[in-house]
Amino acid sequence: MLKSLSLAVLATACLAGPALAGDVTVTLSGVQARGGNLLAALQTQDQFLQPAGAYGEIVRDPRAGTVRVTFRNVTPGDYSFSALHDADADGQMKMDGAMPAEGWGMVNGESLRGAPAWDQVKFTVPASGDVALTVPMSYPR
Repeated sequence: MLKSLSLAVLATACLAGPALAGDVTVTLSGVQARGGNLLAALQTQDQFLQPAGAYGEIVRDPRAGTVRVTFRNVTPGDYSFSALHDADADGQMKMDGAMPAEGWGMVNGESLRGAPAWDQVKFTVPASGDVALTVPMSYPR
């Protein structure tokens, strides 16, 4: 599940979306200074947990605290947001058994107790206006 997430974030990191709607600004809280890259992506339902995405950003060597990522001109519709703190910058989510060994975040991620379902993590970009989200990062101990 999370390996697919990391591939999706990486695959979309340099893509630009069509210029039709508003901006989506995501405030990532609890970011830890672990080096590497913070990979952030928006995915449609068809792209969800696949190595594809509609919009992506890379924050290189993120600092501890709060990081903001803005996706510009996002087409209206439903999306999921996911972030991977790829500490070793290899483009893969490291796993410790079935648990992530690197930092990650998703909309409503703090309530997940297993693999995410689309309806648990989606949000809507309206036909007009911007969207602001706050997503806490989760890190292994």
